[in-house]
Amino acid sequence: MAVQLQRLSHIALHVRDSERLARDLLRRFRFQLCGTRVTERAKQIALRRGSAVFVVNESRVGERSEPGGLLYDVVPAQAVDSACNVSFEVKDVERATLRLHRLGCQVVVPPRPVEDELGWVTYSVVRSVVGNISHTLIDRSGYRGEFLPGFVQPPCPGDCAEEREVSGGPVAISHFDHITYACPRRQSVQIMDWYRRCFGFQRFLVNRSEDLNHGYVIEGNNVGLRLTAMEYWKCSEVGMAMPTNGQQKLDCKFVIAESLASQGKNQIDTFLDQHHGAGIQHVGLYTTDIVSTCKFLTDAGVQFFCPPSAYYNETEKWQEIMKAGQDPELLSQYGILLDSDIDDEHWKGEAKCQGPANTRYLMQTFTKPIFSEETFFLELIERKGASGFGEGNIRALWKSVQICMDQQEDKNL
Repeated sequence: MAVQLQRLSHIALHVRDSERLARDLLRRFRFQLCGTRVTERAKQIALRRGSAVFVVNESRVGERSEPGGLLYDVVPAQAVDSACNVSFEVKDVERATLRLHRLGCQVVVPPRPVEDELGWVTYSVVRSVVGNISHTLIDRSGYRGEFLPGFVQPPCPGDCAEEREVSGGPVAISHFDHITYACPRRQSVQIMDWYRRCFGFQRFLVNRSEDLNHGYVIEGNNVGLRLTAMEYWKCSEVGMAMPTNGQQKLDCKFVIAESLASQGKNQIDTFLDQHHGAGIQHVGLYTTDIVSTCKFLTDAGVQFFCPPSAYYNETEKWQEIMKAGQDPELLSQYGILLDSDIDDEHWKGEAKCQGPANTRYLMQTFTKPIFSEETFFLELIERKGASGFGEGNIRALWKSVQICMDQQEDKNL
């Protein structure tokens, strides 16, 4: 029987310079500092926006192989910066860990308690079947602090404490919408099966035209991509749900991306090369107002990929954007893509989330990589009644990322 997850707790990033990344998340993305932990062996900085929490980890020189340097995590083997831990809250860590061990999971940190004056938590860490990814299981039912025991607020390492005053602002980011894994070819079935057996994840159709046996395949015109997606079954006791505001149900999907051999080297292969294996390629941040959020982040210095200009000039796309009640020129200014060609069966009856004339659509844009390697980046996404991912957006996003990476490779040459 699979382990029951309550909700997604946080995503951890392991980097060589934690202060630089923390400053970027504070200054540019307007995350807010919610706790720090500094020892002789590690720095850990927790940042929050809505219910989306990143923990930025840095291990001291010479301590990369020492798992005890970090709380709620382990040090990955890769020497490159990486987003490599997705943490979940559970009701009973010991029982969940034992169950995962019996299912064949590698337990790298057995259940252990951590406490401070605000209470206690218990956590363990298990290895995922995907690359360098690990999953931390946390029971925080006995803790009343803002984040987790061991983290204090303030001060922050270096001058991060000064950034607390500039964090916040009119950035309407509420939660993690999805997490995308970049994986070698022909591994999707194995990955899906592991998450189904261990955590009860169920198949989620990326698009209404997806083939159940082969996933959602997009190819042609320099695009070669296979996507499959999964989510935890959303029931009150069994489902994984993000903390909610009001009655809106928020969940985080997991997407598996692999390239097609027929298209030659591309951004998935580039990730696998520079990351030295499979891992988290990007995280989708949900926003309730993507236009104003993009404007604010752009003014703060965030760089976004620019879709091909032809995307906005096509008559059909222009009309689609107008029908949704959006301004094509404004979307073009911030590189925002819109797609109403979505599988909407998941959203029947949710008219309040739709746009004009009952149009269901979503809008997306990608940041440029936030590490020095061409690996991990962030996505902003706003949904208007659409729960899947549109083919038009996927193609345009793929092309815009590929063009940028090709240009960077030409510069390097």
